[in-house]
Amino acid sequence: MNPLTQLLHLVGSGAVAYITARNLRDSRTRPDMLAGFQLAEGGAVPYLEALSQRAAAEGDAWLAEKLAIHAQDERRHSQIFAHALKQLNKQMIDFSALSKQASADKASRTSETANNRRSPFLAAYYEGYSRDDLAPQKIDWIVFFASTHILELDASKDFARMAKVLPDSDLASANLKKGLLSIAKDEERHAAYLREAMQRRLPYAEVCAQVDNWRHRKVNAMLAMVSNLFNKGGELPSLTRDGAPVEVAKDQTADQTAENQSQSQSIENQRTEDSKTDSELASV
Repeated sequence: MNPLTQLLHLVGSGAVAYITARNLRDSRTRPDMLAGFQLAEGGAVPYLEALSQRAAAEGDAWLAEKLAIHAQDERRHSQIFAHALKQLNKQMIDFSALSKQASADKASRTSETANNRRSPFLAAYYEGYSRDDLAPQKIDWIVFFASTHILELDASKDFARMAKVLPDSDLASANLKKGLLSIAKDEERHAAYLREAMQRRLPYAEVCAQVDNWRHRKVNAMLAMVSNLFNKGGELPSLTRDGAPVEVAKDQTADQTAENQSQSQSIENQRTEDSKTDSELASV
């Protein structure tokens, strides 16, 4: 990584850390932060499952298994955030209902709404790639491995930092802190298998080049996101409404969350015991 990219990475990471910490600590903005995380984590599940099926069809059993576990982890992460919202007597907006409403609008208005909802971060991160290029049936494996490796690696650090700013003075914050630390460990593990997947297909020098390329893209995307947030005064879009969802029942407790994490980790340890390599990220 060149010095300028490293510097911008530090500046951008600092800005993101400040914004997320402030919004997570503030009771007014915490629900929308949690809903955003729930949406992102849960939304990744079908994509990862489709990739797992593709890998299996291509005869790569190792990758198919890793992706299936990744999908299970993301589903559990979404449940953790949903439970955290439930403790605040909030739930995420039903976007399926909004989609049905949007389909009844005029084509021009629908198009305008879709453009406004595009993520500045993803637009910058995947610049040059169309939605079709990134579809699970078509995405180049190296593009997926490298781009997702960077996202997972940084997410592991971001969630750990967010956990540190939460107080232990109330049950909701204490439970959320435990959940965030659990998620951070999962993201670290995901980053490790994705780098290993690259090393199984590319020489070491090419792996490093891919990581540097997507690190540079991440810096540009992060700066675009921060600029967008500051232009909006740091305000997040409203993603929640009052009331706890029925599907997040009493069994979604912190103890069971910890149990699920333990089970997931045990499965992963057993499956990867013979396949661990030096590519695992000791520095994460």
